[in-house]
Amino acid sequence: MDYKAAFALGIPIAVGLAGLGSAIGLGIAVGAALDGIARQPEALGKIRQNMFLGAALIEAITFIVMGFVFIILQRV
Repeated sequence: MDYKAAFALGIPIAVGLAGLGSAIGLGIAVGAALDGIARQPEALGKIRQNMFLGAALIEAITFIVMGFVFIILQRV
């Protein structure tokens, strides 16, 4: 197998795993935030702020992987 075929197989797998990991991480984070809000409604603002920050960082991982994919595709 030449390197172009390896890229053709590996890049969709990498993007798919990044998206899957991001979705799982966001689901866990939002679920935990909703559980925390249900237990302590007065902490809504702090929990929501931290959840949004965490969600942004989780999504950043997906965008970084997509950036690497585009960089790699430029070099092939």
